[in-house]
Amino acid sequence: MKKVLAAALLGGMLTACTQKSVNNNQNNESMNTTLNLTQEWDKKFPKSDKVDHKKVTFKNRYGIELAADMYTPKGAEGKLAAIAVSGPFGAVKEQSSGLYAQHMAERGFLTIAFDPSFTGESGGEPRRMASPDINTEDFLAAVDFLSVQDNVDPERIGIIGICGWGGMAVNAAALDPRIKATVASTMYDMTKVNIEGYFKSEDSKEKRMEKRRAMAAQRTEDFKTGEYKRAGGVPAELPDEAPQFVKDYSAYYAHERGYHERSGNSTDGWNVTATQSFLNQPILAFSNEIETPVLLIHGEKAHSRYFSEYAFEKMTGKKAFASSIAECATANEIPKGKYAGSYKEGNKELFIISGASHVDLYDDVADVIPYDKMESFFRENLK
Repeated sequence: MKKVLAAALLGGMLTACTQKSVNNNQNNESMNTTLNLTQEWDKKFPKSDKVDHKKVTFKNRYGIELAADMYTPKGAEGKLAAIAVSGPFGAVKEQSSGLYAQHMAERGFLTIAFDPSFTGESGGEPRRMASPDINTEDFLAAVDFLSVQDNVDPERIGIIGICGWGGMAVNAAALDPRIKATVASTMYDMTKVNIEGYFKSEDSKEKRMEKRRAMAAQRTEDFKTGEYKRAGGVPAELPDEAPQFVKDYSAYYAHERGYHERSGNSTDGWNVTATQSFLNQPILAFSNEIETPVLLIHGEKAHSRYFSEYAFEKMTGKKAFASSIAECATANEIPKGKYAGSYKEGNKELFIISGASHVDLYDDVADVIPYDKMESFFRENLK
């Protein structure tokens, strides 16, 4: 018993000392960085004249330095509500997350769009790796950073996760009660799709073991060669019989619409072994314990819509299948006929956009991203 108590006391002392060291070494807006940060505007969207923009950096609890773009409403005074944004999976902040962040800053929120660990301008080696734990931590580190900004109210911080980072955002909300409101847009649960395959097409012990063996063999090969094999990005040319959602990805990542040289989806992709740990770490396991509001946004026609339906059911215990406008629980708030309505249970909501595909929520080309809905959600819950 004495040894257990001593270990606990030592652990607490080390934690306190480490936290003190971290606090002493991080400025509110640290730019003492070794990261190679591009100062020119190289986003896939035009710069707004309604916001101020600057680069910022901060570290997560693993010591990985993250790069972010901060967007502040011009002329803003006092302490603001703040939102951290990231995603999609394999994208960079110059793509969708920056677009979302800038739009929300135009609406009065201080926002940051960050590159997750191992990607874009952020640190972490080897490059193009992914981790359910570390990438969830990236959101928590963004909250750390926002919490100490002089112009941010630490009691009014929310997050937005897009595509694969939608699942990470929900997981972050389950871990960190400092996050007062969460939006997951066109969400993927990256652990679910790795464990089960699309629509449970690989949901068997045998299929999972096949993946495990392939990953294990690749790890051995990578160690022999000293290099991590890349899986390849989204192809620019596809056969006619390719699934429509793959064609949609190609139209965005592999062409001028969304191509960015730092995006793995636009170039050579993730490491083949990048998602190995996703095979046994389901990130939505405790989503039913999230006490704060969560808004799930998805396109009616998106191949991925079932991820948001699954997340809604995990959080609420209620099924929601919004395959058409008529099946939505509430369709009485449909501006311009774009929004199919929503399912709502307590402070959790699944908001379906009529006719929209997965990639339609990546940028403003389809003109369907519900910025008004997100603004009202955050204003209601970050007050």
